[in-house]
Amino acid sequence: MKCRKEILFLERYVIRVSCENGDVDEATEIFERMPNKNSIYRGTGYLRVFTKWEVAFNRMPERDEISWNTMISGYARMGKCWKHVNCSKGLPVEALLLGQTMVSGMDLARELFEAMPCQNASSWNTMITGYAQSGEINCARDLFNEMPKRDSISWSAIISGYAQSGHSEEALRLFIELKRDGERMNRSTFTCALSTCADMAALEFGKQVHGRLVKAGYEMGCYVGNALVLMYGKCGSVEEAYDVFESMQEKDLVTWNTMITCYAKHGFGKEALKVFDSMTMKDIKPDDVTMVGVLSACSHSGLIDKGTGYFHSMRQEYGITAKADINYTCMIDLPGRSYALEEAEALMRNMPFEPDAATWGALLGASRVHGNTKLAEEAAEKIFKMEPDNSGMYVLLSNLYADLGRWSDVGKMRVVMRDRGVKKVPGYSWIEVQNKVHTFSVGDSVHPEKDKIYAFLEDLDRRLKKEGYVSKTKMVLHDVEEEENEHML
Repeated sequence: MKCRKEILFLERYVIRVSCENGDVDEATEIFERMPNKNSIYRGTGYLRVFTKWEVAFNRMPERDEISWNTMISGYARMGKCWKHVNCSKGLPVEALLLGQTMVSGMDLARELFEAMPCQNASSWNTMITGYAQSGEINCARDLFNEMPKRDSISWSAIISGYAQSGHSEEALRLFIELKRDGERMNRSTFTCALSTCADMAALEFGKQVHGRLVKAGYEMGCYVGNALVLMYGKCGSVEEAYDVFESMQEKDLVTWNTMITCYAKHGFGKEALKVFDSMTMKDIKPDDVTMVGVLSACSHSGLIDKGTGYFHSMRQEYGITAKADINYTCMIDLPGRSYALEEAEALMRNMPFEPDAATWGALLGASRVHGNTKLAEEAAEKIFKMEPDNSGMYVLLSNLYADLGRWSDVGKMRVVMRDRGVKKVPGYSWIEVQNKVHTFSVGDSVHPEKDKIYAFLEDLDRRLKKEGYVSKTKMVLHDVEEEENEHML
């Protein structure tokens, strides 16, 4: 019996590999030789990887909801309506709803949903997910509130919807409400909550989610473990990110990439390279994301020679072709951060393809570091043609002019932005205190405790000056008096 199970496993594995390699005929031949084709599980698994969806689907003696959903999803991604499939008999209503949300939009799906004589949890969840993925989060919430009985999938759908639509605080509030509701949390719910904490840099809340995760009895597999590493890394808790990384018994490529990127972003270049070396020693093949992390680590740590070596080894050792938007951009940033601006410029001009806006942006940033106005202006003009609404590049060039004291040019850049309708999105910083995130912007006049905050900053400034601190007013990129510069700092 055990031998037969191993044979079945190998047969399914060979079918999957054959399909992924485009050898459909070989996959078909193996499938035809397999006994017990009535097995829904095997037919559905075959359907997931088989490129001739309709052929495989029509051969299945029995079809469950997963089979129908897989079939409809495949046709929807190909831009075809589900009606192209001969599937009028035995189609679950939930699968039909899924097909309509993917092909025809939510209006028709809502009509079908309202016409259903019996709306079960699966149909409600399908509609909530459909609205959330369509960006109609308010409609998703209305349905969620109306739902007579929710399950863990319902909560996961609405929490994920809020997180993906940028409403992170509401997503976390719902996570808290989920616990109070007494519904069991699944891995998807925990992962979504951790990702939201990562986006908000809400470390304390992330730690609480981690604690609940342990109490729930979930093992540290890749799915949850990767979310934990990412959360701790984005919150700046690098040591705890590495502790989680080390505790994971199973690590996939995403795990290694997340840890390398975490170290790189926080300036731990040598540590990132050590993780990369450990990864290659375990015969795990890196991808584009890995190499971006490695090159970024070299860039932030000033390891130009090492970075150059890794860049040239991408294709030779790992078969990775450098891309303009990521790899070359990192490479231009690498010498640009040091004293090799000419080398960065030469690399960009000798690229095998035309540089994109991100690549020119890296050169513009390097030009500001070195005060090279001519090259910065050339890069900026290229960017403005490719991305005329990219406010960050206008500001970057304006800051270069401000560094050099060219205030008339700073004023001209503001006029250009105004005439072109380009608006700079204000930057924010935030801090988490007792599970509440406080956000701040330059010259903030909205925070309820602004008077106390400004009074504290002025007192802190007096103490610093008493100890001999001298403000670096050059960092203020405004043409104002020295006293005003110090106040702005």
